[in-house]
Amino acid sequence: MDRQNLTLLTDLYELTMMQGYFRNKGENKTVIFDAFFRTNPFGGGYSVMAGLEQLIQYVRELHFGPDDIDYLYSLDLFDDDFLDYLKSFHFTGDIWSIPEGSLIFPREPLVKVIAPIMEGQLMETAILNIINHQSLIATKAARICYAARGDAVMEFGLRRAQGPDAGTYGARAAVIGGCAGTSNVLCGELFNVPVMGTHAHSWIMSFDDELTAFKTYADLFPTACTLLVDTYDTLKSGVPNAIRTFEYMRDKGLPLDHIGIRLDSGDLAYLSKKARKMLDAAGFPQARITASNDLDENLIDSLKTQGAAINAWGVGTHLITAKDNPSFGGVYKLAAIQDSHGQFVPKIKLSENSEKVTNPSDKKIYRIYDKANHKLIADLICLTNEVYSEDRELLLFDPQEPWKRTKLAPGEFTLRELMVPIFEKGRCVYESPSVMDIRSYSLEEQDTLWEESRRLVNPHQIYVDLSKPLYDMKLRLLDEISAAHL
Repeated sequence: MDRQNLTLLTDLYELTMMQGYFRNKGENKTVIFDAFFRTNPFGGGYSVMAGLEQLIQYVRELHFGPDDIDYLYSLDLFDDDFLDYLKSFHFTGDIWSIPEGSLIFPREPLVKVIAPIMEGQLMETAILNIINHQSLIATKAARICYAARGDAVMEFGLRRAQGPDAGTYGARAAVIGGCAGTSNVLCGELFNVPVMGTHAHSWIMSFDDELTAFKTYADLFPTACTLLVDTYDTLKSGVPNAIRTFEYMRDKGLPLDHIGIRLDSGDLAYLSKKARKMLDAAGFPQARITASNDLDENLIDSLKTQGAAINAWGVGTHLITAKDNPSFGGVYKLAAIQDSHGQFVPKIKLSENSEKVTNPSDKKIYRIYDKANHKLIADLICLTNEVYSEDRELLLFDPQEPWKRTKLAPGEFTLRELMVPIFEKGRCVYESPSVMDIRSYSLEEQDTLWEESRRLVNPHQIYVDLSKPLYDMKLRLLDEISAAHL
């Protein structure tokens, strides 16, 4: 993966706005931008945060090189003094973020940028590009892994991804969501995640017969011998020849701990159950049955319901492209502007659609768990100067329907503040964990959900509540704007 400078990975209007701020010298005020999303993808009850490591890399390398300046000059849009300013441009602000692998929910800030407005404005497009894509794939992977009910899921989608970047960072995100590994060798090299795979039909077709192809493969890879059995006839040829190969391995004293077959076509439920009986009858109950062929969470769930004898799943196109919901829909909105006294003045965006009205000011998020079983109760968005304690009663209410209230007594709940500092005054203060450590954390996070919120169809939605001070501030701003336009 070419780790080129991504500074020009932006929409043109970010740069024209920057020049506008530059022209009004007093307008490069420090501001707060929030990146968030409005709806869980796939009709689900949760999403999974991913993309922070690439975002950190992007911010660290944020600068305009000579070629960038020359290109912008060639557009005949920008003034010489503005281009001179860009030559020394770098990020000087603060960034807070929810860590990768965390559960995330609509309307809460995923990434908060506190910086001069020119810096924060430029970063909008790249932040959304990175976080939207990788969180989408991580969420899809989490759903697929949940449907697999503990079976290993392998990401097999590189050849169907929308380009090398999507294939590689998408594979990383899939592992964060719960996949056991990927077929993408470059992803394995860059991010130290397990790489997995078997062989193609072409391997078998290149030999005079299927059995010779299988035996040759077994000799080459005895500790990773999964044989593709549907090239000619799965039950009459493929599985019997796989059994003969496993017998051949046993006679040669080769290890039989990692043997199996892969089904890539046909009625996977029927074929897997028949193959299981044949393998067991031949004395190979340890042989794993892997399935591929346009799988997604709904098909895997159906196959599980049918009693399919499948132990592992190779999922490609539907995972790496998020085929049924190809956009995460994250947005990036101004939340506050610092005044001449150093205080942040809250800002709010209105809309004809109530769900598009933003939450103003400088905010943080508390995650609230049931103390008895560590299941997630709700998220609470509040102002940064608010402090909540597990030793005091906590009143929660739905900001859309505030008459719906829940009162939590001291000792019934635990609190965790979600956002952590990533950059302070332009310097990175956060070290990303390994991808496999993020995966472990993500699986722990997913286990805090009630089953009602994890189900694939019509899940219970987790409440994302506003604190009373933030709710009151939002209403006050709405009243002020409404009054001003009467």
